[in-house]
Amino acid sequence: MKEQTVCIILPAFNEEPTVAKVIDEIPRQSLIEQGYRVDVVVVDNNSSDCTGLIARKKGVQVIFEPRRGKGRAMRKALNAVKADYVFMLDADYTYPATYICDMLKLLQGGSPVVIGSRLNGQLEKGAMSWLNLFGNHLLTLMASILYRTRTTDLCTGYWGLRGEVISNLKLSANGFQFEAELFSQLARKGYHIAELPIHYRRRTSPPKLNSLKDGIKIGWTLITKRLHRLAD
Repeated sequence: MKEQTVCIILPAFNEEPTVAKVIDEIPRQSLIEQGYRVDVVVVDNNSSDCTGLIARKKGVQVIFEPRRGKGRAMRKALNAVKADYVFMLDADYTYPATYICDMLKLLQGGSPVVIGSRLNGQLEKGAMSWLNLFGNHLLTLMASILYRTRTTDLCTGYWGLRGEVISNLKLSANGFQFEAELFSQLARKGYHIAELPIHYRRRTSPPKLNSLKDGIKIGWTLITKRLHRLAD
C-alpha cells in the first residue's frame, strides 16, 4: 500500500517570534505513527526578519515568495506541493496545530474540505477586537447567503483539503482575499466544507490585516466572484 502524505503549509511574513513554536506544535510524531509521511513547508513571504532562517534551522522546507501578500504565498505553495492531504494555518501561533489530527479524521471520513472555525469555537480574551469580530460575522453571513453554502467562519486561516480538491482550483488572489476566493470556488464546485470548532489564541505581535481596508476587499471578492458565477 502506498504511503500517504500530509503536508502542512505555514505562510509567514515577519513571524520570527512564533514560527518555531508553530512548527514544534505540529503533531508530526502522531501522524507518522499513523503511517503518514509528513512534510512541513514554511512560505517566507519576503520577511525582513529571521523567519526563514529559523524555519530552516527547524529542518522544514522553506519556499521564498518575494511578492508580499498571503494569497501569493499560498498560491506558490499549493503549486509546489503534492500530498494526499494538505493543511494550512498561519505562523503567528493563534491557531493550535494540534487540531490537525482531528481535521484529518474528517477528511479521511469523506469530507473533501475542513476548516477550523474560530467563531464556532472559543476565542481567547483579546484574540479579536470587536471590529474584527463584527466584520468576521458579517462577511461570514454574506458568504453563506451569496453562495447558499453554510459556513461559520469565512476568514479562518485554518484549512484542510484533500489533494485532489486542490488540483481542481484556479486561485488568483494576492492578499487576504485568499480565503474568500477559496471558499467561493469550493462552493461553486459543490464541495462540502466540514467544520471543527477550535480555540483561537491572542496574537502576541501586531496584526498585519487592516480591519476596514481588507474587510472591504474580502467583501468585494465575494460579490465579484458570485457575479462571475452567475454569468457563466
